[in-house]
Amino acid sequence: MKKCIAFHSYKGGTGKSTISANISVLLVKRGYNVLLLDMDVYAPTLQTYFSQEPTYWINNFLFNTAEFENVIYDLTRLIRNYPTSQDPQQKLGKLFVSFSNSSKEEITKLDGTLRQDASKLELLRKFIMIKEDMAYQNDIDYIIIDTSPGIRFWSINSLAIADLILLSLKMDSIDIEGTKKMASEIYSAFTKLGTKSVLLFNRAAGYCLPPNLIQETSYAPEANYANVLTEQSTITDRLKKDVDMEIIGNIPCYCDIQFDNKEFLTVLKHPYHPFTHLLNNLVDKIDKM
Repeated sequence: MKKCIAFHSYKGGTGKSTISANISVLLVKRGYNVLLLDMDVYAPTLQTYFSQEPTYWINNFLFNTAEFENVIYDLTRLIRNYPTSQDPQQKLGKLFVSFSNSSKEEITKLDGTLRQDASKLELLRKFIMIKEDMAYQNDIDYIIIDTSPGIRFWSINSLAIADLILLSLKMDSIDIEGTKKMASEIYSAFTKLGTKSVLLFNRAAGYCLPPNLIQETSYAPEANYANVLTEQSTITDRLKKDVDMEIIGNIPCYCDIQFDNKEFLTVLKHPYHPFTHLLNNLVDKIDKM
C-alpha cells in the first residue's frame, strides 16, 4: 500500500468530504485502488453524497457484526459509467467506499464505547487491522479517511493510522486559532512518529471576486481584489510559520460548486473546471510524497 491519508479539520464545513471523495476518484482514474472511509461518525455524509443505502456499515465491522468485505462497496461503476470517463484507453483502478451509519442509535452506541477503556483499545486494533491487514487483502493502494472534526476519539484513531494528514481550514480566525491549538497538542505527537501533516486552505478568495466593502455605494470587486489576496497571503505565511507545516494547496471558493443543487464528484461532472485542475495538482503532490 502506498499511503493512508486522513482529511481532518478543527471544525466542520471546511470541505473535507467533498475533497476526499474527489481526490479518491482522481486516484482511481490514475489506476490506483482506493478505499474511502467515512469516519466522520457524528455527521456522516458520504452515503448521501454517493446516493447509497448500505446494508452494512463500518459500524458493523467495528462491533463485530459483519466482516470487513461486507462493509465496503465497490463503486467503480460510478466512474466507469460517467459520460466524461468513457475513455477506452484509460485504465481505471477500483473505488471502494465504506459508510458510517448516521442513525441516532448508532451514534449513541459509538459514544457509549468510549466510556470503557477495553472497548477503546479494541476499536483502535480494528483501525490498525484496516490498514495492515484488510487493505492488503483487497489490494488497496490508498486509504482515504474523512474524519470527524476537532479533537475527538474517532478522529484521533484515524490520525493514528495515517501516513499523511491533510488539515483543511478556511480563512477565518476561529479556524486558524483552532488549527494552531491542534498543531501543538495533537499533530506534533504524530510528527514524532513519522506522520507528515500539511495545511490545505479551502474556500479561499480568488474565484468569486469580493465586493469593495469600503465604498458601500459602489460594487467594484476588482478594486478590492488585490487587497484581499495580500491579506490572505499574509495570513497563510504567518500560520505556516506558527505551526511549522507545509501548505500543500490553496483552493478558492467556487460558488457554482458550493451552491450546486446536487453536488457530486465535480472532477467527473466538470473535468475542465479550475477546481478539478487544482485537485489534480494536489494529487500530483500526494503521489510524490
